Amino acid sequence: MATTPPAPPPSGAPAADPAELRRERRAWYFYDWANSVFFTSVISVFFGPYLTALAQEAAGPGGRIGVLGLAIDPTALYPYATSASVLLQLVALPAIGAIADYTGRKRELMGLLAYIGAFATMGLYFVDGSAYMLGAGLFVLANLTLGASVVVYNSFLPDLAEPDERDTVSSRGWAMGYLGGALLLSLHLVLYLFHGALGLEQGHAVRIAMASAGVWWAVFTIIPLTRLRNRHRGTVLTGTRPAEPGRASGVRAVASSFGQLWYTVRSLRAYPRTLVFLVAYILFNDGIQTVIAFSATFADQALGLGQDVQIGAILMVQFVAFGGALVVGAIGRRLGTKRTILGSLVVWTGVVAVAPLLSEGSALQFFALAFFIAIVLGGTQALSRSLFSHLIPRGKEAEYYGLYEISDKGSAFLGSLALGIALDATGGDYRLAILSLVVFFVLGFVVLAFLGVSRGIREAGNTVPERI
Repeated sequence: MATTPPAPPPSGAPAADPAELRRERRAWYFYDWANSVFFTSVISVFFGPYLTALAQEAAGPGGRIGVLGLAIDPTALYPYATSASVLLQLVALPAIGAIADYTGRKRELMGLLAYIGAFATMGLYFVDGSAYMLGAGLFVLANLTLGASVVVYNSFLPDLAEPDERDTVSSRGWAMGYLGGALLLSLHLVLYLFHGALGLEQGHAVRIAMASAGVWWAVFTIIPLTRLRNRHRGTVLTGTRPAEPGRASGVRAVASSFGQLWYTVRSLRAYPRTLVFLVAYILFNDGIQTVIAFSATFADQALGLGQDVQIGAILMVQFVAFGGALVVGAIGRRLGTKRTILGSLVVWTGVVAVAPLLSEGSALQFFALAFFIAIVLGGTQALSRSLFSHLIPRGKEAEYYGLYEISDKGSAFLGSLALGIALDATGGDYRLAILSLVVFFVLGFVVLAFLGVSRGIREAGNTVPERI
């Protein structure tokens, strides 16, 4: 199925009143602020250890639990739930991007997906006792819809920034996300440490923290929804009349989106370097997201550190990563985006290689490792998002960001699957299992190192920035 995109403006972003554009950018940053609490509080701190503890308490003879007719080790439930959410994203996210491009209703679609995810997160309050499958199901739904909403969110970047501005705009969004996550996690730390004084059991305090992350997500999503505007009409299907935003048949949009998914994958043959970047990104970002998602569980299972230490370390990461995203973004503008990402991958490889050597019970060593993660965390992701925006054919932003988002924030499939298999094979030994992630950073580095970025940007019909 062939499509013809609406004619894009000659520059990277449409002409707009400068003051209005600044207001839209600030509103756009706030969706990072809104949704990052899911990663910070739910994924990085509370949910993994909490779900694992519920599963371990519910384990039957032999120390295993039943999941969809299979007997698995309780420590593998969380990695498998993460993998399940990403398996769904493999089909859903590019299709969501195609729907956004087809209908032209990016803002409305982002809001719908955001609120489904936020309410699923609020539902984690009811996960207690032996309800580990309810928890896994709600997490899969929340992670799936969050990833889908971020597809649409990312596709606004080319609308809001010229090519030479995108590193800065993207980095500011990530920095806002880390700051928002840090502020809410600070409140969660107080709640967790003083739950007894507040008359709460520890598990109850954890459930309140996770549910409040959903409330935060829902409330602050209002800001981008009231300020962002849809700039493009829907994609025109060859041989049909133009789709009219707000009037296209929902069934037709969904059916066409899956046909468009196949067309998107096939169209990558015309943009081979865009495809190569996606391969590199899927590899190294799976490693990043797996480290983020399982850092608290690693601290618990491998190092024997309490949740107060875990929360403190993650909180430190958020504040350091706020500055790190801005600093690494500035380095990228000076040295080049690709070179800066490659340097950050060297740091990530060292972090994973050193992790199994940490002493049990050593909070200081865990904090030191977390500090190095924080320095490169936001910058790697912000610059990757910006670099990919240059490799997308104009008019296909949401569609291509659907492919990109498959392995973005907290949605690691290959990494979590590898970790889950390693844990199953080693009887839950996190020190050995974590080493499986080194290969993702090394392979991602190699693939990206040999990518001709400037040529890929020209292939996509875009202007090559001064430094890339």
